Amino acid sequence: MTNPTPSDTPVRTLSVPSADLRDALAGASPAVDVVLWDFETPPEGFDPATLDAAVLPYTGRAHLDGALDAAPNLRLVQTQSTGYDGVADLVGPDVAIATAAGVHAAATAELAVGLALASLRGIDDAVRQQAEGRWHSARYPGLADRRVLLVGVGGIGEEIRKRLVTFEADVTRVGSAARDDEQGHVHGSDELVELAPHHDVVVVITPLTDATRGLIGREVLAALPDGALVVNVARGAVVDTEALTREVTAGRLKAALDVVDPEPLPADHPLWRAPGVLITPHVGGNTGAFPPRILALLRRQIERLGRGEEPVNLVRRGPWA
Repeated sequence: MTNPTPSDTPVRTLSVPSADLRDALAGASPAVDVVLWDFETPPEGFDPATLDAAVLPYTGRAHLDGALDAAPNLRLVQTQSTGYDGVADLVGPDVAIATAAGVHAAATAELAVGLALASLRGIDDAVRQQAEGRWHSARYPGLADRRVLLVGVGGIGEEIRKRLVTFEADVTRVGSAARDDEQGHVHGSDELVELAPHHDVVVVITPLTDATRGLIGREVLAALPDGALVVNVARGAVVDTEALTREVTAGRLKAALDVVDPEPLPADHPLWRAPGVLITPHVGGNTGAFPPRILALLRRQIERLGRGEEPVNLVRRGPWA
């Protein structure tokens, strides 16, 4: 099917969830009216039935369930995150979904490598020892020459790969299916159990889908060598929390996690206090680089919509199918 003409998919009213975004984007296109809707209070100044597109809040979706029912003519939802798990549940099947792919790539990649470095160089141990006023020098593995299994080969995965190579790590890439690209060979996810014994670090950055839920499960974790490190900057449910907890509380594996399942973990969950575990509160893309980058993406998106062009970063095409 050919792409629709501009008249087939007009986007003339788009909502954003903050006044700052509304003010910054107000003049992005003379053809698109940018309005404010935070989904926590009823929209003011416009009828949601006239809404064509909506930008979702950056984090959290608990208060969004049912909110978009008030916008029956919605054609597009735009996330401010790279992940879009759960978004399809908020809207009908004919609504397009676009992500903020690329906006978070650098920040998430630096956190993935930062978590790996912190664990592999014992920085987390040093922080605990500092609080005790204790000086303890020890030899840690480090990242150079480590064999890293990188699970996820999208935009963020590629940024992680480039940074790992800079630190002289030996990187093996894993995607949904085996293939070759300009960087070399990509192994399929069905090879994970076979690959795991030959790697010291697993970095997870694959999207959460039905196919990847629990992908790093009991068999993969059991196949990793003693002392291996699991780094998750994807979504918590890609890693089997119960299986990971068993391995780290037994002292066999280490973990550095920006995402967990459930999120947040209950206060009494053993992962909080397990030796060898480092947890950050889902801050992968949340740096000072985010505001100008998301603003630039949204401006570009509104300009395209105003010209009747197809949005970028579509993961569900809806009217643009």
